[in-house]
Amino acid sequence: MKTKILMVCLGNICRSPLAEGILKSKLDLNRYTIESCGTSDFHIGSKPDERSIRVAKAHHIDITQQRAAQFEKSDFKTYDYIYVMDSSNYKNIIALTKDIQEKEKVEYILNELHPKKNLDVPDPYHGGKQGFEEVFQMLDKACDNIASKLKTID
Repeated sequence: MKTKILMVCLGNICRSPLAEGILKSKLDLNRYTIESCGTSDFHIGSKPDERSIRVAKAHHIDITQQRAAQFEKSDFKTYDYIYVMDSSNYKNIIALTKDIQEKEKVEYILNELHPKKNLDVPDPYHGGKQGFEEVFQMLDKACDNIASKLKTID
């Protein structure tokens, strides 16, 4: 049975598609399912932001086939790990949980680098190109730790 991981941000066009693509590049996809979604319905069906696509491509990762989706309560049953990008995403997801088992699946992605600090991955949407590169670097390091952790668990 595959381990299933979900990356979550607000609109599912900037941060979470990058996190999905980065983690996919680090794990055996025969053993893991990695997907992403947003807490909002702003961009359902849209491809990732062009700036996310460009920064991923610059690092040899193709995220052009991804399409935005919205988080659903059933995702708690589907996924083993749910990584959120910021405190707003965390609050929105936690508000949908029905028990401690669901709550325990949800984690800030940057806690993989800075345990228990609950730091936000900044949303680069309203910024320039450099913001996307900075977000990529943060997510890349966090995904290194996630991949290492998962490989030792499995």
